[in-house]
Amino acid sequence: MVFRVTSKAAILEMFAKMTSLSRGNSSNNLRNADKVQKTLIAVCQMNATSLKADNLQTIIDLVATASSRGAQMVFLPEACDYIGETKNQSIDYSEPLHGNFIHQLKKAAIRHKVWLSVGSFHQRGPENQDKPKLINTHIIIDSEGKVRATYDKAHLFDLDIAGKVRLCESDFVIPGSKVIPPVSTPIGRIGMATCYDVRFPELSLALAHQGAQIITYPSAFTQTTGMAHWECLLRARAIETQCYVIAAAQTGKHNAKRSSYGHAMVVDPWGAIIAQCSEGVGLCLAEIDLDYVAKVRSEMPVWQHRRTDLYGRVIALDSDASIIPPDDQPIYQFGHIKIPSSHIFYRTRLSIAFVNIKPVLPGHALIAPLRVAVNLADLNPAEVTDLFLTVQHVTEVLKKHFKATSSTMAIQDGLEAGQTVQHVHVHILPRKFGDFSDNDDIYDHLQNHDKGWTEHTKLRSAEEMAEEARQLRVHFYTKPADPEEQSAGSSDES
Repeated sequence: MVFRVTSKAAILEMFAKMTSLSRGNSSNNLRNADKVQKTLIAVCQMNATSLKADNLQTIIDLVATASSRGAQMVFLPEACDYIGETKNQSIDYSEPLHGNFIHQLKKAAIRHKVWLSVGSFHQRGPENQDKPKLINTHIIIDSEGKVRATYDKAHLFDLDIAGKVRLCESDFVIPGSKVIPPVSTPIGRIGMATCYDVRFPELSLALAHQGAQIITYPSAFTQTTGMAHWECLLRARAIETQCYVIAAAQTGKHNAKRSSYGHAMVVDPWGAIIAQCSEGVGLCLAEIDLDYVAKVRSEMPVWQHRRTDLYGRVIALDSDASIIPPDDQPIYQFGHIKIPSSHIFYRTRLSIAFVNIKPVLPGHALIAPLRVAVNLADLNPAEVTDLFLTVQHVTEVLKKHFKATSSTMAIQDGLEAGQTVQHVHVHILPRKFGDFSDNDDIYDHLQNHDKGWTEHTKLRSAEEMAEEARQLRVHFYTKPADPEEQSAGSSDES
């Protein structure tokens, strides 16, 4: 926003009027922000076998216990439905997403009013495979029994040590093909992964970049690899992403050929283990404190220090949707101006996009880095990369929303370039044929649109700006499709 007025006081007075109209929403947000964002979770440890009914009963008992102790969300391990004794048995016992196993867990979620992370179950694969295979599917179910998200395990564990053990998932499992954006839950935004995925930091970094505050790794680690790597891998993922890491686990001997390490645990964003299961079937409880996530990220701002100019940026290729809601904080600083979150229509980890109080053209919006920096040269490589990727993304959305055919983008760097707000920012103006008699007139309008403001200058109201931002958010924060509706022959049995 480039404002040229007679004094700093005039700017502050005009924006005081703008923000006061939104004070009701902003004060509510501030009050909510003052509350400590702590929620209780339960992390389960199981010893699943090939007896499906017994495993289901164990899960139902664990969920009931967790609920009675006040947990809002319960985390179950990988393969919580069963662990087969042979590959053929694993395939034969598999069920579709709308089968009895998930139906019973939906009922449990409703009965106990908790959310469930079903670490994974053996989902029946498509019929058109050359040979029957299954999918290792991680599911999040809400307290109303609705499936909020499904994630198919991407990295398959193939272990073949001559004379010791052979466990090759790829023999009978189809690998997942996409990263699922973090899921909004009562405990925070959860990035979904499964077991062997923990060895691949690219996935956790991609999830954190999309806004995850928590990453979950339901697992069935072997004894050998668990003793060597389980704890250090989980702590590393927590430290590098500055997320809580939640890892439900299988434990003990499942059959004559297979045993699991156990040690289900929760790691905080600083890398400290804050809860861990002892031996055997059971659960541990932990508090998730989102204020602590924010504190760690603020005091150790590694996301701002990344040298993306040297090694690029880890992103999820199949998902460009932002998951960080603007309302995560009530007010954003733009130079000396406070922008209410209701005027922000898109946010990434390092940048914000917001509507204009006096647009030159319909859709005239602004992009700025989250951190207040006066000049482009003050930004670090990660911020520059994020800023211009955001400009690229937002430009296309604005063209579509305002039915424009072209765009003008301008950045004013320094006082002589027309910058009046001491915070580097980019103007995006959707363009249509004939919007100016001479194309270059737009630069004159951009230079003068904020000159000579008086108390009679017509500015957009806070309500008008909030409404435009609300309409634009739809393009960035769409509700994901119901996984069950996408599944052939699915039905809501809850």
